[in-house]
Amino acid sequence: MTAQGGSFSVEWWITYLGRRVMRLAVTRPATAVVLLLLSASLGTAAAQPREKVPRVGYITAGSHADQGRQRRFEAFRQGLRDLGYSEGQNIAIESRWAEGRDDRYPTLAADLVRLKVDVIVAVGGAASKAAQQATRTIPIVMSLVNDPLGSGLVPSLARPGGNVTGISLMAPDLVGKQLEVLREMVPKVSRMALLRNPANPASAPHLREAEAAALALGCGFKLSRRGFPRRSTVPSRR
Repeated sequence: MTAQGGSFSVEWWITYLGRRVMRLAVTRPATAVVLLLLSASLGTAAAQPREKVPRVGYITAGSHADQGRQRRFEAFRQGLRDLGYSEGQNIAIESRWAEGRDDRYPTLAADLVRLKVDVIVAVGGAASKAAQQATRTIPIVMSLVNDPLGSGLVPSLARPGGNVTGISLMAPDLVGKQLEVLREMVPKVSRMALLRNPANPASAPHLREAEAAALALGCGFKLSRRGFPRRSTVPSRR
């Protein structure tokens, strides 16, 4: 059910409240949203029309002024349109922006639960965790999550269970490739360093891969542990 990486198609099992309902190959969160909306209505008689327009919650960091996140949001909406769901016609989207403050996620998630949205799209690990803590029944589609296992979002990639699905960016093996490329660019390099944020659970497997790669390349390895500033303290780039 949980796909690793967002640039290639992989096979998913969509699982809703522990019940496997659909097998598919997907590359975009929008596809998962539509399939979850369809799977939620599997128990409804075909002759019984749906009275209300499906409502999708969307939680992300940043603000409406962030052009990069606006482009990502528009890409999500375009993905829904490609699948036959147009905002304002046959689907409603409730977007919530954290304005760079992780402490806002619980309130934003609780607001979407209060609105009784049909599915929640959460961008990033912190947003996904807040949504999971807010509800165990509304389906959650996580996006751009580095380590769903280490974050406690799912107990297993093969059988995640619960109400969380989505796309993971967990690819620690790429760290070794990065060090190999560095060695090719600078053949005489003898020591390598890794800047790590210990607050990010995804950094542990990346560290293991980096240490193994440095050893295989015959290079010394130094780890630098640094905490990263909150997003709200980082000046915006013009």
